[in-house]
Amino acid sequence: MSEQTINESTEKKSLNFIEQIVVNDLAEGKNGSKVQTRFPPEPNGYLHIGHAKAICLDFGMAQKYNGVCNLRFDDTNPTKEDVEYVEAIKEDIKWLGFEWGNEYYASDYFQQLWDFAVDLIKEGKAYIDEQSAEEIAAQKGTTTQPGIESPYRNRPVEESLELFEKMNRGEIEEGRMVLRAKIDMAAPNMHFRDPIIYRVVNHPHHRTGTTWKAYPMYDFAHGQSDYFEGVTHSLCTLEFVPHRPLYDLFVDWVKKGEDLDDNRPRQYEFNKLNLNYTLMSKRNLLILVKEGLVNGWDDPRMPTLCGFRRRGYSPESIRNFVDKIGYTTYDALNDFALLESAVREDLNARATRVSAVVNPVKLIITNYPEGQVEVMETINNPEDPEAGTHTIEFSRELWMEREDFMEDAPKKYFRMTPGQEVRLMNAYIVKCTGCKKDDEGNVVEVYAEYDPDTKTGMPGSNRKVKGTLHWVSCAHCLKAEVRLYDRLWKVENPRDEMAAIREEKGCDALEAMKEMINPDSLQVLTECYVERYLADAKPLDYLQFRRIGYFNVDKESTPDHLVFNRTVSLKDTWSKINK
Repeated sequence: MSEQTINESTEKKSLNFIEQIVVNDLAEGKNGSKVQTRFPPEPNGYLHIGHAKAICLDFGMAQKYNGVCNLRFDDTNPTKEDVEYVEAIKEDIKWLGFEWGNEYYASDYFQQLWDFAVDLIKEGKAYIDEQSAEEIAAQKGTTTQPGIESPYRNRPVEESLELFEKMNRGEIEEGRMVLRAKIDMAAPNMHFRDPIIYRVVNHPHHRTGTTWKAYPMYDFAHGQSDYFEGVTHSLCTLEFVPHRPLYDLFVDWVKKGEDLDDNRPRQYEFNKLNLNYTLMSKRNLLILVKEGLVNGWDDPRMPTLCGFRRRGYSPESIRNFVDKIGYTTYDALNDFALLESAVREDLNARATRVSAVVNPVKLIITNYPEGQVEVMETINNPEDPEAGTHTIEFSRELWMEREDFMEDAPKKYFRMTPGQEVRLMNAYIVKCTGCKKDDEGNVVEVYAEYDPDTKTGMPGSNRKVKGTLHWVSCAHCLKAEVRLYDRLWKVENPRDEMAAIREEKGCDALEAMKEMINPDSLQVLTECYVERYLADAKPLDYLQFRRIGYFNVDKESTPDHLVFNRTVSLKDTWSKINK
């Protein structure tokens, strides 16, 4: 086997199954050997991490194969949609690192879809049904029993046309009439049993106002919109597998039977991104926001892209995570720890190292000259030689972490304890000499003596000690608020657990959620200190608080009140706790 053949074989094996389909379609000359995809979110909420997987696939395939990916808003349900969500979706896509070729809306095609529906009525392929939703559902049948035809199935064409017009003029109240496609009430595929394709919605649309009162259903609008735009690969999640035959049928109908084999949109399905300890339904996320269980759509505990952005996740880490879990034809529950691992890996390479003390106790270097200040140089990122350095002040009085001192320490305790030496990072080796306590026995000051010959970089600094602690100078630091975020849910599978609670107790979704909320998902620390270097830090700056974790400046931070969010800890402690 030649080297070229080996390389081609290796590359072929590395493709996910969707990409392999795209490659095969291009090789066969389908759709003129071009790739055109679309990302079609409904503007009824903010995008979450699950959408990131679809975004990476839709835009990624177009980028890799010299195609175009369009952004199309599926705005066919005006009661739930808003311009706020439209703008937020566009911001999130750009933040992830993608640009769309064209911006479309399903509402762009309302007239074309209406005309198509009228043609179907005239051709005897659609009819107005006046039954209630419950009656229609009861007549659908089962997977083993055929459905029952509607008593309105064979009503005169002229009558259906007239009623359809009335639906759109606002003369028909919601729920009283629908337009159904006339297909096959005995079809094995339940979606073929005369699906509803139009319903009445008496609510202003965020783009078209009150022009329309009859709105197309998703299954009716989706395939036709793909066809109108020239989409070649319509990539959907697995729940749309049984919808695919209907998708293809409507595309055939809109072209009135013309040969579309080499020029039609083709739907392919992949698995959703499911994460444990995460609830991603926009309906449930909306409940969290409206009921005040979180602080908005961008609460850093939310699985929304804006929430992850505010928390300090980088777009690269999310894209890398999506790439690692891949695309399959079966659903699986991914471990949230995998996402956090991808975040750590990315931030390790890009985050600026700084010193911060989040649970402070004062450390006094008793033999250090009073009033003396030294400026120490510290490396911004040891993983990136181009990241440079910055300086930090050292003085007689420092803040150190309370957890780094123990008066009566066990044998293998290598931090601050009386009689033991430790290194103060980028500074000196010091020996603890004791502590001071308040009337309640709490340590309020720790005392130590420094060895002036052990300054980092000096010959004496080579003396080995087992512990290295971070610190900030009391006189040269800034006070800050630090928010320690953790997982919002205390159960591994919130969706299934919520369903079980609701069934057992007969409660609503909100009450079930309250039982599953992790009470320790947010801890706010108000007495924290950070080095002065962070005075000019801005949101989306990626930081590592040495020995503590990765952090990000919160959008609420001001020069007078610094606020930092913990993005992720340095190590995965959650899995250890739950073993």
